[in-house]
Amino acid sequence: MSATEKMAEQRAMNKELSKLVPETLKGFMALEHGATKNGVLGAKEKEFIALGIAIATRCEPCIAFHLQALMKHGGTREELGDICAMAVTMGGGPSLMYGSKALAIWDELAAAA
Repeated sequence: MSATEKMAEQRAMNKELSKLVPETLKGFMALEHGATKNGVLGAKEKEFIALGIAIATRCEPCIAFHLQALMKHGGTREELGDICAMAVTMGGGPSLMYGSKALAIWDELAAAA
């Protein structure tokens, strides 16, 4: 399954969860909006942070969504390399594996764009 298909599947699953616990998802979205729209860091820098955390915590759906957002905000493949390096520094071998996944997803999304 491609990264794009996995993202669509995850969005559908999130929509179903939202029907079951709407207040939880509404609260999460408010938290995310507050963190991404406010502060002194720009959107690109915030996506750097989110992506590094996603890699270090090994959340493949999070990696894909934050890669897509990073691309939207002008991130580059070379910057992704630095993000992967820092995530590996913080998360060790498992982060290396998910950093490699992040690079593969980047290449897939970039080719589809």
